[in-house]
Amino acid sequence: MHDIRWIRENPEDFDRILGRRGIAPQASTILSLDETRRSLQTELQQLQARRNDASREIGAVKQQGGDAGRLIDEVSRIKDRIAKLEAEERQVGTGLQDLLVGLPNLIADDVADGQSEADNVEIRRWGEPIVPAGAREHFELGEALGMMDFAAAAKLSGARFVVLRGALARLERALGQFMIDLHTREHGYLEIAPPFLVRDEAVFGTGQLPKFADDLFRTGTGHWLIPTAEVPLTNLVAGEILEAEALPQRVTALTACYRSEAGAAGKDVRGMIRQHQFNKVELVSVTAPEESDAELERMTGCAETVLQRLGLAYRVISLCSADIGFASRRTYDIEVWLPGQKAYREISSCSSCGDFQARRMNARCRPRGEKATRFVHTLNGSGVAVGRALIAVMEAGQQPDGSIIVPEALRSYMGGTEVIRRDDHD
Repeated sequence: MHDIRWIRENPEDFDRILGRRGIAPQASTILSLDETRRSLQTELQQLQARRNDASREIGAVKQQGGDAGRLIDEVSRIKDRIAKLEAEERQVGTGLQDLLVGLPNLIADDVADGQSEADNVEIRRWGEPIVPAGAREHFELGEALGMMDFAAAAKLSGARFVVLRGALARLERALGQFMIDLHTREHGYLEIAPPFLVRDEAVFGTGQLPKFADDLFRTGTGHWLIPTAEVPLTNLVAGEILEAEALPQRVTALTACYRSEAGAAGKDVRGMIRQHQFNKVELVSVTAPEESDAELERMTGCAETVLQRLGLAYRVISLCSADIGFASRRTYDIEVWLPGQKAYREISSCSSCGDFQARRMNARCRPRGEKATRFVHTLNGSGVAVGRALIAVMEAGQQPDGSIIVPEALRSYMGGTEVIRRDDHD
């Protein structure tokens, strides 16, 4: 959501920044609707004031035994005019609201301009991107182990689902528990167990609605299955006024996530890279405006620690203007090295949304000693995607005989198991 007052004062800057995303100028249309709405509101206020005055005059005339017919007719005309103007004002206001909520966030000035993801900027790398001789992809490894079953999942649910068995099911569970423990014990996040079904207001608040409804799953009750725990976690502060000294708030959750992958036809059709249902550990921060830039760096570092503890090579990418998400003003993607694919693939995305989501949710903070409030800043990041971490662990730990070495950080969660073999049915 955008600050209409800022657009009034900075229409050229508004169009310039949107133009960096490839969006045509919008300020003129927005300000025309805004001016019409304000003009209607002014006339309504004047008519309401005159109606009140005329009503008092009618009472005074009647008390004196006079004829109030002219004033009664005037009040009747005013009421009709008010009803018409209120309908016009609602229509114009709805048009303005629909236009504003369909526009993405204004990206930060130092985000690189670009035409596609090819223009994203690499910031740093960690670890060596090694490709073992004869490296296989995760689905080849998992199927050979007898622990990754896409056919069974298709029988149950269709394409883009998987059934994990035995040690691989335990390994996925271990990964999620390891990540949650790391973020709560060492990084200061509060664990939350949120609902997986949310109302329209929640997905509107974080920016998935109305623009990305096709990417979501909706139930027959009108609830939405969460595409990420960002939705319920961020909306915990919706409609709230937080005291500044209570910020930042940092929360995390391990949840299932549900996505229709409407635009992913033909992409990653094999394996677990792109699923309709997957597990992910989400990190969400709510900060005062001046703290959000530093918080993004901190959050990204927390996600990186997960991969470092697992011994997985990765790189951090700053997304360019063409690739950055709808609600984000700045985003860092972390891409893990997958030896089987011989490529880096996204495993985490950490974003600062500024006050964009807060305006949609009406989430504010009050600085110490002040009466006025400000919109908070919100941030979210994957800490990290559990399914993709499983893929990376399998491919990085694969051995020539098809077994998989379990990273040391996970062995306590695996009952001491160091290597997963085909005959391992724990």
